[in-house]
Amino acid sequence: MLKKGSKLYSILTGTCPKCQNESMYLEKNPFQLTKILKMKENCSHCGLRYQIEPSFFYGAMYVSYGLNVALGIAAFIVSFIFFKTNLKIAFAAIIATLIVTFPFVLRWSRNIYINMFISYDPNATIKKN
Repeated sequence: MLKKGSKLYSILTGTCPKCQNESMYLEKNPFQLTKILKMKENCSHCGLRYQIEPSFFYGAMYVSYGLNVALGIAAFIVSFIFFKTNLKIAFAAIIATLIVTFPFVLRWSRNIYINMFISYDPNATIKKN
């Protein structure tokens, strides 16, 4: 399921969507909040330019919104239905979940967004002149 060549591999690992040989981010640790969105310009293996056009990753905000809604609903269901808490505790669980998963959602939304436009190519390499 999570092998090189699948979109899920690229999304969860943050690797280049075209060749999946290196991370798109300068800092792999998503909890380095000052460097969380710092990306390389190009993939050193295949040469893919990550910022396909100016402001490309603004579209990732919509993906982020969807992920946060899904996480909020999941936190509510787990807290309110499975643990039988009251609404205040369920609301606190939603807030806590969104705060804890914030770094992951930020990166996953970018990873999902770029993978919507770029497909894996096992033969992707930089062409030498």
